[in-house]
Amino acid sequence: MCRFRVSVPLGIILLLLTACGQGPNTPANNSSNTVGNSAAPVSLSITDEPPNGVTVLFFQVSLTAASLMPASGPSVSLLPNNTPIQIDVTELQAISAFLSTGSVPTGTYNSLKLTFGSPQLVIFNASDAAIASTCPLSTVCRLTPQVDNSATLSFSSAPFPVSVSANTPLGFLLDFHLNQVIQSDLSVNLGVTNGVTVSELPSTPPVGLPRFGFLYGTVQNVSASQNQFTIQTAWGRTFTIDANSSTTYQNFPTSVCSANSFSCLAQGQIVQVEVASVQSDGSLLAATVSYIQAASQQVVEGNIVNLSTASGNTVMTILLHWSPNTSLLPVGGMATVTVPGTATFSVDSGNFTIPAGLSFAGTSDLLVGQQVQVGVASGTLSNSDGKGPWAPRSVSFTASSVELEPSQITGTITSINSSGSSFTLTTFANFFQSWSNSNLPSWTSTQITVQTTSQTAYQGLTGDSFSGLAVNDVVSVRGWLFSTPSGATPSALAAASVMQRPNAVF
Repeated sequence: MCRFRVSVPLGIILLLLTACGQGPNTPANNSSNTVGNSAAPVSLSITDEPPNGVTVLFFQVSLTAASLMPASGPSVSLLPNNTPIQIDVTELQAISAFLSTGSVPTGTYNSLKLTFGSPQLVIFNASDAAIASTCPLSTVCRLTPQVDNSATLSFSSAPFPVSVSANTPLGFLLDFHLNQVIQSDLSVNLGVTNGVTVSELPSTPPVGLPRFGFLYGTVQNVSASQNQFTIQTAWGRTFTIDANSSTTYQNFPTSVCSANSFSCLAQGQIVQVEVASVQSDGSLLAATVSYIQAASQQVVEGNIVNLSTASGNTVMTILLHWSPNTSLLPVGGMATVTVPGTATFSVDSGNFTIPAGLSFAGTSDLLVGQQVQVGVASGTLSNSDGKGPWAPRSVSFTASSVELEPSQITGTITSINSSGSSFTLTTFANFFQSWSNSNLPSWTSTQITVQTTSQTAYQGLTGDSFSGLAVNDVVSVRGWLFSTPSGATPSALAAASVMQRPNAVF
């Protein structure tokens, strides 16, 4: 099921914090999102881009500290219990995610201070000798980069200073540009010019796009009398979620519930929540609750980076971006997945209507670059490490099911078909290139036909509509990537959202 994680593309991370009328020395809440009666949401977001010459398959960094610096008095921690948050930056391109809440007093704040640590990088190297000295050519490598510059960044220029007022939402967008941050020797320089920037989120998001993003976790408790439930994230944080008459429920299988209502929720389910707003008591109001899986199921999600055949079966190589058990199925690791003829295929489109003619029904519909959720057939999971000192952790298993999830792709608009409500996107060569350990990929751009519908959301465009698109615009699109029959374009994408990237920065 579709969810947010912190895709080889770029994107947005959202860290939501709440302000309340307590003293500056009061610590943030330990684990829940409960705050005082006088509260204001404060949020943080991130985007990414791979450097030239390599494909960035995975980049994770830990946010170890986040503080607002008031005009007077001590700083205010924004991380509950000062617990670090692991962020998969590469899963952020055209979506946002809700990470945390904490308590912040009202008042004026002159700057934002962030500390990062423990970067982890997985790349495919088709670059030059400098990178090859650390990571051999035509090799997938997992690296622990050095941090060349201070891991603590302070932002004091616009939009600062800012005023935090009771019950008034306030958000910040943190742009994390990997092509600037990751150096030619694969070290990380967070202080490089234009490596990380901060802007303020708009008070009203574009139509069809959530302001506060997505959050997923395991349901801990359900209170039908209060229309409220709690979830715990993979990092151990607990959130209280409210539902109302506008909340919708998606992807609950009939074997679990056929009502598509609050009554479908049960302890132990893993769900995704699209956060509509933050309540004055610190609870989160859910716009949509989507069923992901039962706790007893073994399911992973990732990007297809290679396709091959073995013993008559299709074999996918997947870079893992999410799993319910990271000790068995490592995030940032590689999975070799055998897809037998018995595997079921589906599309996780939720309430989005996929345009006619696009199909995902069997192995012939698989495509490098697709984001998929894969069910692990019972008893087939095994460790397949031992491919060299640079190799990321890897596993192998047989798929019981394959579900198509939205991919996130950035590129340049090279043509527009207004009558067909579609455009051609020419991707950057760093994204979604087929490769193998014995042959270098052909580092050429790929053309994708992006099909939009009345349900497609737009951000950063004139009028926030299809008419705002122009040839040579750099945009990030999020949607379902389909293999198409032979023709002018090798694939098509049904776009849930299109986001413009001004000045080709993403």
